[in-house]
Amino acid sequence: MVGYPSPRREWTLGRKLDAIRDAGFDGVAAYLTPEIKAGADARGLKLMSGFDCGNLKVAEQRLRDQRALGAHFINIQLLDHDTPPAPAAAMAVRLIKLSRRLGLGVHVEVHRDTATETPEKYTEIARRYRRATGEIMPVTWDHSHFAVSKHVMPKDYSARLLAWPREIQASQMFHLRPFNSQHCQVPVTNGRGRLTPEFTDYLAFVEDLFTLWLRGPRPGGELWVCPEMGMSHGYNVSTNPPVWPDVVRCRRELLGAWARARRRAG
Repeated sequence: MVGYPSPRREWTLGRKLDAIRDAGFDGVAAYLTPEIKAGADARGLKLMSGFDCGNLKVAEQRLRDQRALGAHFINIQLLDHDTPPAPAAAMAVRLIKLSRRLGLGVHVEVHRDTATETPEKYTEIARRYRRATGEIMPVTWDHSHFAVSKHVMPKDYSARLLAWPREIQASQMFHLRPFNSQHCQVPVTNGRGRLTPEFTDYLAFVEDLFTLWLRGPRPGGELWVCPEMGMSHGYNVSTNPPVWPDVVRCRRELLGAWARARRRAG
């Protein structure tokens, strides 16, 4: 909700939190501040954090700060697009070891402009992490970046983007940004209440994603899902409908996909 509904008329924090609560969301995803924590606590909203990590010493202080504000699950965007897999994997090993010592659930996000921005880079980092630790690297899955980097067509979404079943099943964090082969974020509706064909294609993929996760070990017995659609960073094309109503509708459709996936998973 950064810059919503426009940078000049951005809603106050209180108005944003009221809207989140009133729309039925369970919590807030943000780099937490005392103001966000106080507002979320007052409205019964859970907290999830996240930040960029390029320096372990800086990251340690941020992890401690976010823990003090009530976060457990923390999403990390790791290093830069030009960081080779070897140092990225080494950083991930140290970071996740540190986070576990602090009692936190850090996940590394697959995301543009980070060390994990393509399937090949992620796969090599995950391989090196497992070789060093004997474990699966905790990952926040945002398949939109992989889909766009490879221009994956709807008929191939599940075959191409669910190619890491054990790694997906080991995750407890998904960022579900509706995408197609050319755009990292597509509108949920046409602005008049009807779902777009692009979102309908995406929703079929999400149902497959949920089904895959539910057929796995279900770590911790919970999955944290952020229906992530942003105003900032060029995600929202100027001719698209307003983001917030689309996010509210996205939540409703994702819950339907979750219910269908539960029936499929048995």
